[in-house]
Parts: sequence; structure tokens; C-alpha cells
Amino acid sequence: MPAGIWAKCPRCRNLIYRKELERNLKVCPKCSYHHRLTAVERLEITLDENSFQEYDAGLASTDPLGFESYPDKLSEAQAKTEQAEAVLTGEGTIEGWRTVTGALDFYFMGGSMGSAVGEKVARAAERAHAQRLPLLIFSASGGARMQEGVLSLMQLAKTSAAIGRLHDAGLPYLSVMCDPTTGGVTASFAFLGDVDFQTAEFCLQKGLLDMVVPRTEMRSALSRLLAFVGAPRLVPMQIEPAPAAQP
Repeated sequence: MPAGIWAKCPRCRNLIYRKELERNLKVCPKCSYHHRLTAVERLEITLDENSFQEYDAGLASTDPLGFESYPDKLSEAQAKTEQAEAVLTGEGTIEGWRTVTGALDFYFMGGSMGSAVGEKVARAAERAHAQRLPLLIFSASGGARMQEGVLSLMQLAKTSAAIGRLHDAGLPYLSVMCDPTTGGVTASFAFLGDVDFQTAEFCLQKGLLDMVVPRTEMRSALSRLLAFVGAPRLVPMQIEPAPAAQP
């Protein structure tokens, strides 16, 4: 039997047919365990088909501190994920509602926030501000990137300031905290959303989050929120019916 056909759920330990798991948005059909998604997978299942237009695709970190083996780790992460950095940003629609969006990729050095990640998040917020659009960010990160030292920590202030300008302008910011979201990302833009999501019922009970949303319901929940906050909507183009054939 070819390799890769079956996947084992880390919670219930059952073997799952991989295609069935993918059809179920990588949620275990046996125990509802949510397997981690890449940034690309996250946007593919959330945004309308072919609506995503990427920002700053080539922006990537360098090695500003000369940290040993850091360039090799960057190259390895880029080859593994086929992405330049640990965050993917751009513009798209959800059921027609326009939004600037970003998704961190835990498979890229643990989704850590270095200079490039902070810059891309800040630029996404600035574009949302300039275009008067909502901002939506999916966070999945272990925190600040240690190989960039204090330059990484500076991104907390930069991203928080960019989100603050959105708040001052009365523009909505939706923050979806995925598994895991910790460290500097939690301490900056992840916990600044007007509406927050996370798979953490304890945080919901204590009032730190607004709701916990299953992955299969995330797209419709985001669509309702974008409608509620007044996001502009692209009306699908009406296709004229073909003329009846002449006898």
C-alpha cells in the first residue's frame, strides 16, 4: 500500500483515510480533533475561490545579528513551506465580503515573528486603513523569533501601533487565534481584535474571547461578522441566460 494514504489522529489514535480528513477540513471525523493547517490551507478553506491577492510575496527576513545557522534555518523553512516567510498576507473575500487578511504558518519556524513577519502584518493593517477595509488575521505562532533578538521584540510595538490606527479610524479587526498562539504574538496583535476566536473554552469563560468556533463553521461566522461591521461586498456578476435556439 502506498505511503501517505492514512493519517493517525494524535488525540483518539484512530487511523483516518487522508482524503476523508481533507474533505472534513482536517478535523478528525472520530473525535473532532482539529489538525493544524498551513497558512495556504487556512486561506483556501476560508476565502472565496480565486479571490486572494497576495501582498509583499517576496518580503523575507535576513540575518541582521549574524546568528549562527539562522540563514540555513530560513532556507530550510522556505523550502518546507514554499513561502518566503511565516505569514501570508493579502486581500480576498468571504462570501463576497471584502477583507484584508493574513495567516501565520506554524510550520515556518513555529510561526515566529521576526522583522519581516512584523512588517507584513503592519503593512496589511496599513492597507486595510487606506482602503477602509476590515482586517482579519489568523494567528498560529510560538512568539518572537529568538534569532533576531531585540529586533523581533520591536515588532510587538510596531504591529500594535498599526492595529491601534485601525481602531482610531473605526475600522474592524477580527483576530482568529489558532493552535498554538503564544508569546509575542499573543502579547501584541493577536489579543487586540474587536472580535477574538480561539480553541480555548477557559478563555471564553473568563471573558478573554468572544466565541469559540469550530473550523467547519468558521467561514460562515466570519461572513456574518464582516456583514455586521459593514464590510463592502462584491456582488457576483449575473450571467445572462443563453438565447433560445431558433427553429
